[in-house]
Amino acid sequence: MRFGISTHLYHDQRLGRDHLAEIASFGFETIELFATRSHFDYHDDTAIGKLGEWLVETGLVLSSVHAPISASLTNGQWGESFSNALADNVGRHKAVREAEAALQIARRIAFDVLVVHLGTPSDRSQAGDNNRTSAFRSGDEICRLAEPLGVRVALEVIPNDLSTAESLVSMIERDLDSAVAGICFDFGHAHLMGDVADGIEAAAEHVISTHVHDNRRRSDEHLAPYHGSINWDMALVTMQKIGYDGTYLMELANTSTAGAVLEHARRARERFERTLAYP
Repeated sequence: MRFGISTHLYHDQRLGRDHLAEIASFGFETIELFATRSHFDYHDDTAIGKLGEWLVETGLVLSSVHAPISASLTNGQWGESFSNALADNVGRHKAVREAEAALQIARRIAFDVLVVHLGTPSDRSQAGDNNRTSAFRSGDEICRLAEPLGVRVALEVIPNDLSTAESLVSMIERDLDSAVAGICFDFGHAHLMGDVADGIEAAAEHVISTHVHDNRRRSDEHLAPYHGSINWDMALVTMQKIGYDGTYLMELANTSTAGAVLEHARRARERFERTLAYP
């Protein structure tokens, strides 16, 4: 079992060595890179080379990459969005091409999992945004691109009808003919959509990665665990029940300072370890 931090914490900044050093200083072993070009230019071989150097210098491991969902995030404003579930094939192909570009990081820096959103959250979607046939085609294409690179594809639980735990299991078991497809169980999103423990049990053996964050069930706040209303004892015991022993990856918002958030994450990790040690 490992604990990690997503660079989502620094999403509105250009990623640098100091960010990774700060994560490492709080005792975390691994990171997930959020692939947004304003944050980290995954099209740039030089940037990828620098990231490899920073990982070695800080002792961190790149466990996963979050596939692009937008061209940029600047001053809190999202740029052009990328949705792989668009009924419009031109837009769909563009999203898949960006995911493919992020996958190429694995040619320089090995990582285990590419996390993929199918479509967009329901509260931000418009007609044609969350087309099931388009989502399946994109998922299939991304899996085929990932497999030769030794990367698994984790379809993330997000708040739309395509991406409930039950819907993702159905797609993996009935539609996708891929040995690398699995589920990223996002605790905060599952909490917005219903009962977290029920979601874990529905996803069960398909869970290959996690996004750990909390909320008060009103909006997607990305708070540190125990700062919202998720019953973490129940959630963690259920994770043990399904046999999950992978990385607990905290995808947190910078609600004050990065250091303060990382301290909350460190304390949450200690509570997780106590709970998971004594089911």
